Amino acid sequence: MKKHLLYILLLFSCRPAKEVYMFSSFREPATDGLHLLYSYDGIKWTDLKGVILKPENSILRDPSIVKGPDNSYHLVWTNSWKGNTGFGYAESKDLIHWSKQKTINIMEDEPTTVNIWAPEIFYDEEEQQYIIIWASTIPQRFPKGIEAEDNNHRMYYTTTKDFITFSKEKLFYDPGFSIIDAVIVKMEKDKYALVLKDNTRPERDLKIAFATKPTGPYTNCSVAITGHLTEGPATVKIGNEWIIYYDNYGEKKYNALKTKDFKQFTTQEIVIPSGHKHGTIFKTSGKNLHKLMLWLKEQPSS
Repeated sequence: MKKHLLYILLLFSCRPAKEVYMFSSFREPATDGLHLLYSYDGIKWTDLKGVILKPENSILRDPSIVKGPDNSYHLVWTNSWKGNTGFGYAESKDLIHWSKQKTINIMEDEPTTVNIWAPEIFYDEEEQQYIIIWASTIPQRFPKGIEAEDNNHRMYYTTTKDFITFSKEKLFYDPGFSIIDAVIVKMEKDKYALVLKDNTRPERDLKIAFATKPTGPYTNCSVAITGHLTEGPATVKIGNEWIIYYDNYGEKKYNALKTKDFKQFTTQEIVIPSGHKHGTIFKTSGKNLHKLMLWLKEQPSS
């Protein structure tokens, strides 16, 4: 009887967690590809130590992944530093087998566009559509600020239900200064926060703006919530608090803040593997994580 009980306990202890947190990531050089971290609590992260997806004839930076109601993982990324009019896109059912990579040339009707940086996916449950936001510079489009004309970013967006047809790009947010690395957070119904990077030279820090719809308009931009030389926010809700992860590239480390209202913040201790570069946090099943681990073990070492 004791042996039987011990076997049952051992069996249950070996079962994979029902859900785990995943953190999309990239490494330098930017041609390396998509990496993933995993966590059982959203605080302590482990590197899967393998390339999940190699970019085809491009770079892969700032990977953003969301799992949609179609049970597919939709991935977008920065696929060029400059001179492009689109971002990379691929999808997968299991994070192992990916669709053919393609470029969504969403800014092709704006020929003077300098770049498309850090596209970020948000699924809007109310409108049942995906919102993709990104930072672009269009010289002479906005009043000359303290940044050079080829570095004066604003946030733009498009919507799609199927990643085949996309709405015409629109201005998403113009706070009156150069802005990149923005992330939409649904706090509750009709209440949204936008975590963003003020990319002007004196600032280069994170701030928060607020709206009643995910597409805005966003207003009441806050003072800086992080120090100088910080970027790449990623958020996750754990219990009744949000954790805001960010790349403290000035000090070459990762940091995090926690908040209940996006107005008051305290430091959150975290464990992040070295080399991790910013992406987004999403969830998968423990079973799928186990399959991913087995698949990576079978891949030839580079």
